[in-house]
Amino acid sequence: MSTTVPQQHERPLTLALDVGTSSVRAELYDARARVLEGIEGRTRYQMTATTDGGVEIDADQLISIICQTIDECLSQARAVLPDLGPGEITAVGYSNFWHAVLGVDGAGNAVTPLYNWSDTRSADFARQYGSDLGRDWIHQQTGVVPHASYYPAKILWLRATKPDLFRKVARFVSIGEYFYAKLFGRFVCGVSMASGTGLFIPNRPEQLDWNDEILAAIGIDRSRLSPLAADGEGLSGMRSEYAERWPLLREARWLPAAGDGACSNIGSGCFSDRLIAINVGTSGAMRVCWPAAETPIPAGLWCYRANHRFALIGGALSNGGDTYAWCLQTLQLQGQQELETGLTELAPAGHGLTVLPFFSGERSTGWHDAARASFLGVSLSTRPIDLLQASLEAVCYRFAAIHDRFKALMGEGTQIIASGGAIIGSPVWTQMMADVIGVPVLASGVREASSRGAAMLAMEAFGERTGFGEFETPTGAVVTPSLERHQIYRRDREKHEHFYRKLIESE
Repeated sequence: MSTTVPQQHERPLTLALDVGTSSVRAELYDARARVLEGIEGRTRYQMTATTDGGVEIDADQLISIICQTIDECLSQARAVLPDLGPGEITAVGYSNFWHAVLGVDGAGNAVTPLYNWSDTRSADFARQYGSDLGRDWIHQQTGVVPHASYYPAKILWLRATKPDLFRKVARFVSIGEYFYAKLFGRFVCGVSMASGTGLFIPNRPEQLDWNDEILAAIGIDRSRLSPLAADGEGLSGMRSEYAERWPLLREARWLPAAGDGACSNIGSGCFSDRLIAINVGTSGAMRVCWPAAETPIPAGLWCYRANHRFALIGGALSNGGDTYAWCLQTLQLQGQQELETGLTELAPAGHGLTVLPFFSGERSTGWHDAARASFLGVSLSTRPIDLLQASLEAVCYRFAAIHDRFKALMGEGTQIIASGGAIIGSPVWTQMMADVIGVPVLASGVREASSRGAAMLAMEAFGERTGFGEFETPTGAVVTPSLERHQIYRRDREKHEHFYRKLIESE
């Protein structure tokens, strides 16, 4: 089964908005969560990186990009489906990157840039916050460790380094909340996005709420955050300027944004505790999503929510596909097909190198936000392709470290499903991942898992489906690990872990 619909489709339709850290997409899905071919808005953009570790973008600029992307999608929809009218797009689902935060004033206008999760300027404040309250206590209270990715460190940094700007902030919000405030005139935050802030209680379903103890510790109260959306709550009744701009969406219900990782799991069919999702895009993540009551929070991993009923446990890598891209650019490697062929001819870990692939700091499992990449064992005989191979293997080693935590929690018998253009586009890397972890890797057959997951979440929330299991999800080929290569990688991982521990212990 394909998730692409060339001609026939089942209405009603759902618009899926997918706001990533480098592009915005808008697509239409039919009632069976199949994407409609030839109808897509896509806009690439780039955040500003500063020499002191900042990564940010003007919030209103990003809102403009989101709106332009919806314009493009709906324009194509009218061309492909000339009979499409208001009321036939009944829902809007929204996938958004987690953790980024901006400040708005009392009128609801942005007064700060949107600070991305990869902005490390608050790293010192994360360490001090963790030292003051205790890293383990914070982890169990919020599902996350003290880290520059999350709101507490950024709020503390903003207060200390830009006090005049901090005083202008009436509320701290995600870009999704800011966008909905523009559309509907009020701020509201879904539990999925809230769970990625570091200010939330994610693992007790009867108490999914802002964490007042953490808020008090960083000196703010819940009045400076958005109200939380109820289970299944949607927004409707756009302001007139947007209703006139998008008449096809006038009668749609908009689900508050969910985190892109949660959407990716749902969209790729990984919503059982037996299915582990690996996603390798610019960054990387390994996640398990399942309907859960009280949820354990394993050391080194995080706990978020997909919605009120589905919990998400996982680990994240700050560097995934961008490691491959960095090698291609910096080492001036050309011709991916030739590289793939060349990599297949190399012996596993035969280069004698150890790579710590932390170009943007480290998250799971050690959460060393000030870490930087290291290449060890480089000699005059080291070739560019050796550096590439070692770098790709190193990313696999970091995924294997996360997988070890999953095995301790869930035991054997889980299956890995891989998605994301960086890994699906490289058969060699997919094979390497299977060989390193030592379990089969099943390629996802879904082209855009986060987008599809956003549509599925909206359809389920608004009662168009009673459960995610009603959607058929395609899969691709199974990549089987080599036991011989797995044993080689196990030995090489020990060397990698030795240097990794030295790096973490130096914090």
